[in-house]
Amino acid sequence: MDEIVKKLAGLGLPGIILVILTVTSGGSSVAVAATLTALGGPFGIVGGIALLGVITAVGDAVAGYGLEGIVKAIYKERSKTESVPFLLKEIKDLPITEELKLKLKNELSSEVSTDEQKVEIPKTVEIVEE
Repeated sequence: MDEIVKKLAGLGLPGIILVILTVTSGGSSVAVAATLTALGGPFGIVGGIALLGVITAVGDAVAGYGLEGIVKAIYKERSKTESVPFLLKEIKDLPITEELKLKLKNELSSEVSTDEQKVEIPKTVEIVEE
């Protein structure tokens, strides 16, 4: 799963959309292809076809780990290189349930607080006069 998560995280938001699209389309290649053509952006159909190759891996990963686990892992990986406020705004606009949005936001918030807790606080030394 880690390898797939890193590849999808590298795609950024299109990776998240690809995961959601694959799950919601029920594996229908026609619906996925039409949407991917639009997602191909400046590369048009070629860009869309290139992303089609990822669909099988995404489908297998989602079947094995579930949508929530995959999406959480992708955002956790992306939080290493992208700002958490940017990712939180992105999550707000995703076409997913409010429950999953809340879980993703909590996951990212816990990452930030964990990083803050890693700061070592020096121990105080009590000086005893003799």
